[in-house]
Order: sequence, then C-alpha cells, then structure tokens
Amino acid sequence: MVGIVARLVLGTILAVSAVLKLASPASSRAALGTFEIHGERMRWVAWAVLIAVELGLAAEVIAGSDGAAWLAAGFLTLFAAALVGAILRGRAGAPCACFGSRSRVGWGSVVRNLALAACFAALPFLPQHALSTDEWLALGLVVALLACAGLGVAVLALAREVGMLRLRMGPAAALEIPEEGPQLGTQIELPDRFGELTPTGIGLGVFMSDGCHVCRGLAPALESLRGEPDLTVERFDEAEDADVWSELGIPGSPYAVALDASGTVLAKGTFNNLAQLESVLATAGRRRASLEARYN
Repeated sequence: MVGIVARLVLGTILAVSAVLKLASPASSRAALGTFEIHGERMRWVAWAVLIAVELGLAAEVIAGSDGAAWLAAGFLTLFAAALVGAILRGRAGAPCACFGSRSRVGWGSVVRNLALAACFAALPFLPQHALSTDEWLALGLVVALLACAGLGVAVLALAREVGMLRLRMGPAAALEIPEEGPQLGTQIELPDRFGELTPTGIGLGVFMSDGCHVCRGLAPALESLRGEPDLTVERFDEAEDADVWSELGIPGSPYAVALDASGTVLAKGTFNNLAQLESVLATAGRRRASLEARYN
C-alpha cells in the first residue's frame, strides 16, 4: 500500500506542475527563455511538450508503471542539470516556471528536482500489492478528477489568453468609408455651434438619433469629452438637424465628423463605443499634422 500511496503523491506532483503551467501559459512560456529557448514558436512547442510529458508520466506513474517512474527520475535529473547550467550562466533568480509563475532558478530548485528524481527512482523498489477492484475504481476516480481539474484550468487559462489578446489588439477604429458622409479634405459649413475654434482646436460633430439605443448608451461618454482642451463637441439630432444630415450625407447613427478651425473635414466614421470615437479624433490629429508638415 505504501508504494501505491507514493505513486499517487508523486504522480500528483507532476500533474500539478503541468496544471500550473497551463494556468499561466504566457509567463511559463516566457520563462523558457531562461534556458536559451528563443522564438515564440519554439517556446510554444517546448511548453506543449513539457506539459504533455508531465501529464503522461503522471498518469503512467499513478497507474503503476516502473518504466514511467524511471523516466520521470531521468526527466527531473535533466531539468536539474538545466537549472545548474542557468545558474552558471548568471541566470539565478530568473523565472523557471517549474511550479507556477513564481518559481525561480536557484540551488533550492536544483535540490528539489534532485530529491523528486530520487523519490521516483525509489518507486520500483517500494512494496506493492495487487489492487482490488474497488481500489482500482477509487484510483481511477482520483485520476479522472485530476484530469477534470487540469482540463478546467486549461479552459480558464485559454479564456484568459484570449482576453489578453483582445486587450493587446485594442478596440477597432471607427468605420470610415470614403463614399459616406462629407468628403475628406473638403470644407463644410455647419450651423454656428462650434464657436471660434482655435488654430489647434478640433470640432467634433456627433450625429445621433433618439431611436438609436447605442446612441443612448454613448451619451455619458460623449459628455466626458466636452471637457477636453482644444475640443468642441456638438450633437446633431436626426430629427432636429435633418437638413444638416441630408446635406452631409450622414449614413446613420452614431456617426462622427472631425473638423479643423477652417471647417476642413479631417476624419469621419461610424462608431459604437468611446474608444472608436476617440479614434476619429486621433486620425484627425494625425492628418492635420501631416498637412501642416506638407505646407511648412
């Protein structure tokens, strides 16, 4: 029975190591650079191989394979040697992701891996007895629960990675179609709502309608822009300002047009959130700077 318990404990340690890598994929992949594994593709491959090896060895060790125990001992010894190499290259304290993102390269990690390797090497020599049907069922249940836990962590990690990827990509810019709305670079005359724009100021005309639920949700965001320096924001309603909508060929709401002090259209586009509306302003700023550089 001692051998069975030892196999279960040591196999679980290997499985936990794999699960922790799945829980923080970005940091554990980045940690592979400590061992001179460079390039995103190579790190993905090495990361996947490490997890597959750890999970595979964990399952085989728990199932009673002496060969898997020897392989696990060799695997951990090899990893201890890699840690020693990293220390000799001056990488002590760098992340190694052995057991989660907080694991660091150091002599303590080397000792831990060698101790685990010795434990795995000792497994084949521990007394074992044939398991009864109930014991096999209990063992299978434990393995299944561990696999379900690992799968759950992997799904959560994947969702986190997708979320981080979307954050890195950032929001899409406003949809600017040349044929819709006023022509870029042309001067237009809007009702005298912008007042006297400064030479560095921008007038932002926002076209909304009462029947647009997106417009209603954007009202607080629109108000937050009114306090920005050198920015004048005006709202043009589809019903109250129908003549302006018709003259400029506004395709629908919400829509934005950015002008300079002379009334030149610098940017335009359909937007659905504050970030996309701000992209209209950013585009207007870039285009004005380009025009100023061209004529100076």
